[in-house]
Amino acid sequence: MCTSFVKYSLCVEFRIPPFEPHSLLKNGHVMTIVSAFVPRRFDIPPAEARLFQVEPESRLLAHCHWQPGKRKRAPVIVIVHGLEGSSDGNYVRGIAQKAFHRGFHVVRINQRNCGGTEALTPTLYNSGMSGDYRSVFEELSNVDGFEQIFFAGYSMGGNLVTKMAGEFGAAVPKALRGVCAVCPALDLAACADALERVDNYVYQRRFVNGLMARYERKHKMLPERYPIAGLGPVRTVRQFDDVITAPQFGYHDAQDYYENVGAKRVAAQIRVPMLLITAQDDPFVPYASFLAAKINENPAIQFVAPQRGGHCGFISRHSGSERFWAEQRIVEFCTKLSDNGA
Repeated sequence: MCTSFVKYSLCVEFRIPPFEPHSLLKNGHVMTIVSAFVPRRFDIPPAEARLFQVEPESRLLAHCHWQPGKRKRAPVIVIVHGLEGSSDGNYVRGIAQKAFHRGFHVVRINQRNCGGTEALTPTLYNSGMSGDYRSVFEELSNVDGFEQIFFAGYSMGGNLVTKMAGEFGAAVPKALRGVCAVCPALDLAACADALERVDNYVYQRRFVNGLMARYERKHKMLPERYPIAGLGPVRTVRQFDDVITAPQFGYHDAQDYYENVGAKRVAAQIRVPMLLITAQDDPFVPYASFLAAKINENPAIQFVAPQRGGHCGFISRHSGSERFWAEQRIVEFCTKLSDNGA
């Protein structure tokens, strides 16, 4: 289902133009791969580094772009990357550039251990750590005093911000104005199964290689906590979650982990205005998982699902700000919900 118009109870109207894929990128795999590797340039001022304390022994590194002279008044957007990504990802910088030029403060945040931050936490990361982003929100709201805060997440980051929104339920803090997710992995078991298809071998190997390399770095730091001996071969994401993620975080196995951390469990509870974009040809985040979670039945969620787009791709046939279509939709959505866009 592709929704092009929603009117929220707070009287915000938001129209979304249809996604028109680039003529050379009408295959989901091609769109996914090209979007990950196409070189891009960004016009955004230098960032200020900041650490957010999310647990007593864990901090997240963020790269912040503050609007000059508007510390409290401007809206803030926090951008959360996907599995094995970082705050330097093209889509993260793309959203940051567009949002900054629309008057937003921008916080590009690294998940635990990502962006070279293994020393900032003794833990690994996983898809259920929505509490980290609630902590970021509370610091921005309660300590900094920002009154208009938005979150945007891609893939794994999309699951995290969606889960956070669902966990707030009807008790949405006044400062949380909106949440956006692109191709969020709401059903991790379905995603793990999809990655095991032969046509998804390249993605599977890339994820597993990255996850194992990160685990080996943690092993060097904390060898007793993260042993290498006896692991056996890890060839799939599900195997990694079975032998590493699940036991590290107290789950029985990968399936138990998947069932407990997927945002599909709390999607019906979301009451904050949300934009959720996915593509029906996403290679490893199945479109059927959104229908099973009844995303399109929640009036707080504007669900947009073009037939094309790949995984977090959405490179359009148009140039300029419309080239990276999903990034533009996120910034327009948040602008409309901010005081500046009212």
